[in-house]
Amino acid sequence: MKLIIGTRGSALALWQSRFVAKSIQMACPEVADVELVTIKTSGDKLLDVPLAKIGSKGLFTKEIEEALIDGSIDLAVHSMKDVPTDLPDGLHLAAAMKREDARDVFVSRDGRRLEDLKEGARIGTSSLRRRAFLLHGFPGLEAVPLRGNVDTRLRKIESDGLAGVVLAAAGIRRMGYGDRITQCLEPSFMVPAVGQGVLAIETREDDSRVNELVSSLNDPGTAWCVAVERSFLKRMGGGCQVPLAAHCTMLGDRASLVAAVAHPEGDPVLRDSWEGPVQDVSIGAQIADRLLDKGGASILKSVLGAEWEARSEVGSC
Repeated sequence: MKLIIGTRGSALALWQSRFVAKSIQMACPEVADVELVTIKTSGDKLLDVPLAKIGSKGLFTKEIEEALIDGSIDLAVHSMKDVPTDLPDGLHLAAAMKREDARDVFVSRDGRRLEDLKEGARIGTSSLRRRAFLLHGFPGLEAVPLRGNVDTRLRKIESDGLAGVVLAAAGIRRMGYGDRITQCLEPSFMVPAVGQGVLAIETREDDSRVNELVSSLNDPGTAWCVAVERSFLKRMGGGCQVPLAAHCTMLGDRASLVAAVAHPEGDPVLRDSWEGPVQDVSIGAQIADRLLDKGGASILKSVLGAEWEARSEVGSC
């Protein structure tokens, strides 16, 4: 039996897809052959533009989903944080694999932590969310927009004279650079992006063969937590132009959620949290309503204006 996996062409995306392919073959020995098809997405083509300024729905997924719909590939592997809250008709998330470390990390040029840097030190980041939390916690630092794969961002520490860069722990560890981590940034300071650290497997809803093959890769606890986070994101109705963050964890029959909405310049940052027994995933939307009432709506309107009023629903950044 052969499977065709659609993936972005970055080193990290290929690592993730190979990991999924190996996991499928370990669980299903009848899958003798797996082919990876690399597909360049809009986000891969526009490397000289900050993500927040592109603001396109499905920036890193649209072209791959089109190949899935037309049958060119059997399944797609995404970083969950890139997946919009609304999927194209006929597609669904068949599996959310067990979450890696969801935190962000700081990679320093000289080993100094964020709190030890001098005022004006330049920190590179591709994420408006990371920028907002960074400026809120350390207003004396300068956040520099940074695009490119993990290797490129790490090289730019030297080439661009940066004090360091902020990246996702999962990505840097998957690429074998865990020893470069200077500081792990806890969710109490920098709330992770919705779905961060999770690999998503997207398939056609009516493809029973593929859905059965990947079902064993789904981690129920991770899937529930991601559904809660995505419920929050969908209700907030924001997108890549406004920093939104939510991180849910589960321990036994209890769960906790921390969520935030921030102004891109770092002030204000509004947070809320919840802890209780595992229940319907709509708890994410309930926390979103609380944040909107506490001033989140004003932040969204001040940044997005009429766009937020239309409740444009996109994936996280």
